[in-house]
Amino acid sequence: MSMKVSSKMTVSSQRRSSKTKRRGFVATPVKTGSDPSSVNLMEWSCYIPGKAGTDWEGASYPITMLFSEDYPNKPPTCKFPEGFFHPNVYPSGMISIDILDEDREWDPDLTIEEILSSIQDFLDNPNPYDPTQDAYYIFSRDQDAYNKRVRQQVEYYASLPPP
Repeated sequence: MSMKVSSKMTVSSQRRSSKTKRRGFVATPVKTGSDPSSVNLMEWSCYIPGKAGTDWEGASYPITMLFSEDYPNKPPTCKFPEGFFHPNVYPSGMISIDILDEDREWDPDLTIEEILSSIQDFLDNPNPYDPTQDAYYIFSRDQDAYNKRVRQQVEYYASLPPP
């Protein structure tokens, strides 16, 4: 898919990326070649820090954001790596959160930073009414076992090179 992008949009994306980084989030368009200025604005590589004071603290979690040509009228697709442990993340990594559902709460005015911040909050506040994998059953039946699995995941992601 080829997309023409104005220089204004590129500068705007870079400013948003820098602002997001200052808050602990990382969100940058994926590079498409050896030229550092050659990027795919339809695919972004993002990292969300675990929120301080939660079991998720201590690591940054990678997310891929994919934008359709209908963005911002349609939400981006957001995915953690395959197998990410969370009650509202499918085994494929797809994130099930209301603000990314165009039939529920999607708002075209949401910024990338607001999306990432919502996902960060949702890590420690799973939606028990929208379970997507076995993590929900552990979460609902054995909170200690759930917290242990979360901490194991934190250790894994904390051991990866920083974004």
